[in-house]
Amino acid sequence: MIVKKAAKKAVKRREWTKTDIKELKVHSKARTPVTKISKLTKRSIGALRQKALVLGIGLGHQR
Repeated sequence: MIVKKAAKKAVKRREWTKTDIKELKVHSKARTPVTKISKLTKRSIGALRQKALVLGIGLGHQR
């Protein structure tokens, strides 16, 4: 019996455009929940938090 390993999911990276950054700042000021921002922007929660950290803005409970 041969067991096959599951194929790893390829990492898809998208550049942050100026409009993406503006949108993130608007959501930060509006205190939108991170899960909702994630669904709207189609980015992971980790990616959003990392970008917010680099920009020096707060997201979610990190205020």
